[in-house]
Amino acid sequence: MYVNGMGFRGIERIKGVHDTTLITWVKLVGELLPDSYEPETIPEVGELDELETFVGSKKTKFGSGQQ
Repeated sequence: MYVNGMGFRGIERIKGVHDTTLITWVKLVGELLPDSYEPETIPEVGELDELETFVGSKKTKFGSGQQ
């Protein structure tokens, strides 16, 4: 639930477990995960799909209001 974006208090209400207990559980599981790997090469090109979509959908061209 936490990994899918649900907050600790929401999980607390659904599962009936105190939120500080949930935080402790998430920390313990996080310690079991492997460290992230270092890539052998650094990519030269990155993808900014969401940023491009946001900027492309802007309604006004100048300022904050109509002209």
